Amino acid sequence: MSVQFVPFISLDGRAREAIEFYKAALGAEVTFMQTFGAGPDASAHHLSEEAKERIAHSELKIGDAQLMVADCEPGNPTSEGDLLTVCITSADAAQTTRMYEGLVEDGEVKIPLGAFHFSPAYGVVRDKFGVTFQCFTSRRRN
Repeated sequence: MSVQFVPFISLDGRAREAIEFYKAALGAEVTFMQTFGAGPDASAHHLSEEAKERIAHSELKIGDAQLMVADCEPGNPTSEGDLLTVCITSADAAQTTRMYEGLVEDGEVKIPLGAFHFSPAYGVVRDKFGVTFQCFTSRRRN
C-alpha cells in the first residue's frame, strides 16, 4: 500500500506569492503548477481574467518532502479552518475510496468523492475531529 500524506495550503488569491516565498525561503522547486484558466472546464465556468490566473494546483518539492499550494476556487473562499489540510494521495482509486469512507464516518462531506479531470477519485471530508482531508487518486505513477 503506497500512500502519501501531503500538507496542502489553500489561499485566497495569494498562492503565486506564497510559492515564490517558499522557493526563496525553503529552496522549494515547483514540479507542477496549473491555473484555473488552464483547466478543461475554464470556459464553461465563465471565469474572470483574474480568476483564470489563480493557481488551481501546484506541487513543490523541498528536499525529499512535498508541499501543495493552491488558491481557493473563485467565489468560494477558504474557511479559516481549511487554510492547511492534509492531502492523502494514492495511486489506487479503491484505496482512496476506502480511506474517504472511513474518514467520513461521523464527519462532514465537503466535496463528494467522484471522478474529476485531474483524478479518477477525489473528495474532501472533514472528519469527526474537525481535520479536513483531501482524498486524491493520482493519475501519475511515482
